[in-house]
Amino acid sequence: MTEEGRSVAILGTRGYPSYYGGFETLVRKLSPYLVDRGWDVTVYGRNGTTVVDDPGRDRRVKTVTTAGVESKALSTLSYGLTSAAHATRRRPDVALIMNVANGYWLPLLKARGIPTVLNVDGIEWERDKWSTSAKTVFKGGAHLTARFADCLIYDSHEIARRWQREWKRDGIFIPYGGAVPPQLAPVDGLPSRSYALMVARFVPENSVREFFAAAEKLSRDWDVVIVGSSGYGDELDAEADRLSRSSDRIHWLGHVSDDDKLFALWQHAGVYFHGHSVGGTNPALVQAMACGAPIVARDTVFNREVLADSARFVRPDGDAIATELAAVLSDPELQSDLGRRSRERQASHYTWDGVCAAYEKAMISQIDARAATGRNAHL
Repeated sequence: MTEEGRSVAILGTRGYPSYYGGFETLVRKLSPYLVDRGWDVTVYGRNGTTVVDDPGRDRRVKTVTTAGVESKALSTLSYGLTSAAHATRRRPDVALIMNVANGYWLPLLKARGIPTVLNVDGIEWERDKWSTSAKTVFKGGAHLTARFADCLIYDSHEIARRWQREWKRDGIFIPYGGAVPPQLAPVDGLPSRSYALMVARFVPENSVREFFAAAEKLSRDWDVVIVGSSGYGDELDAEADRLSRSSDRIHWLGHVSDDDKLFALWQHAGVYFHGHSVGGTNPALVQAMACGAPIVARDTVFNREVLADSARFVRPDGDAIATELAAVLSDPELQSDLGRRSRERQASHYTWDGVCAAYEKAMISQIDARAATGRNAHL
């Protein structure tokens, strides 16, 4: 049982409640958990990026919207600065920060004596979606994170090894969790186990182009469902639109913020393709496992760490992906076996209760460490 009265400011996401990505999912799960445990929780966010009338919103979670520049290159940095500046005035007991780009603002928090716990996310400076200058910014943020953050959170063991090797910083391994939903009805027009599914943000490192090439081949015999977008209406969005117009069997749904619909798509997929190549434990992958989706994943060290022997792996090539997905779609016994193994793997390694408890423990540890430092300074 925790003591009452602890306060935390959560910075670096789009706010609460938001359905944008993995950090936002974590905040939706963690914030009510902490409030139930006696914490005063404030989540910083951006204007227009949260679902204000979300029926699942916990009204006990406080929210603050700050100003920033809405652009691919500057949004994280600008909102990080304004939220960090606001938090320094409120002086919470601890700040939970997402993304190394916010490492630039850690000295502000440190100067005010606010202990920091920072989730480093993936290796952002290696993502193809960023320009050379953006990669330099992320690398600089990582350097400052390694120097000034009190506690680092790694969502995969491989990410932890990279940070130990490159920045000489240890940290705490806390992955993402999955929630097992009730049995949901198939999405209209898509019979159970009849389609291949991809859920991803449209960026090159998620094997989106390769899946699009596979989709054209698969659609001759199977339905293909694509969930996601770039968020900026770029050429990959245009290609997804072209594909969906070219075949009645290719369905581009764009970004899906309705959890029940997304969970139903995973539950009833004949096969789910996970093409992410950069990053650690991917939240969408863990949730697909919780939904019992038969999974074929791009062969990376990160995906093998999460999935172990519960999935099949494939190289990032359109023909290879099409062949592997078709093999699963045409074999009901294999679908059943892969779905069962993915559910078991999630239940044993990736639960939200375990994730939230680990975050709370990490934050309490930093509060206690700061308090002990203060006591020693007065001796």
